[in-house]
Amino acid sequence: MAEAKLIVKAVAADHDGINSAAIQHHQWSPYVVNGGTVMAVAGKDFVVVAGDTRMSSGYNITSRYVPKLHELTNQCVLASAGMQADAITLRKVLTARLTQYRQKHGRDVTAHSIAQLLSNTLYHKRFFPYYTFNTLAGVDAEGKGAVWGYDAIGSYERVPYVVNGSGSALITSILDNQVGKKTQRWTAEDPEPLPLEEIIDLVKDCFTAAGERDIYTGDKVNICVITKEGTKWETFDLKAD
Repeated sequence: MAEAKLIVKAVAADHDGINSAAIQHHQWSPYVVNGGTVMAVAGKDFVVVAGDTRMSSGYNITSRYVPKLHELTNQCVLASAGMQADAITLRKVLTARLTQYRQKHGRDVTAHSIAQLLSNTLYHKRFFPYYTFNTLAGVDAEGKGAVWGYDAIGSYERVPYVVNGSGSALITSILDNQVGKKTQRWTAEDPEPLPLEEIIDLVKDCFTAAGERDIYTGDKVNICVITKEGTKWETFDLKAD
């Protein structure tokens, strides 16, 4: 009993600040940020979506080829930055739901419906969310290019272009100038959309610029062009250091 009283007094002394240096705080988080950047730009009848392939953990490159794009249908592609384990799980959940729909109805879900499905899926996990920052790109029912940007718990908006991930601050200002025309002194109120070839070149320039400043963006870039005919893919090399 005397020993127990001494232990209680010692613990109390620690909490009173007499021996606070001996206290050790252990913290653990279920999340990890694997870095990387994804982006999408909508055109008149197409959309270009891209993502780099580097996966990092702190200052270590754990893999140089982990694609961040996932083809949900032949007219809709999901791009996810953030924690890759959660991104893989999210893709599996969405693919299962879309496969069930296809088997039951004999057709693919439209891009607009997939946008709502992704929002519902993320919001369902809002108390322990998928640590992913998603961009959905596709062609809508009218054949127009469509881009939706999301936060981690499912709030989303259809926008002309969007960037997510570690390089977003570096690329967004470029798109504001070149696509949105928001930072040009002299421009029309409704600027003409850029043609496909110029957008692809712009995407490559954006990732090249981000790779120079952001250590988590690098190695390769997967680029997907989505039209009503389907998807076309290409890979663009970045610096490997």
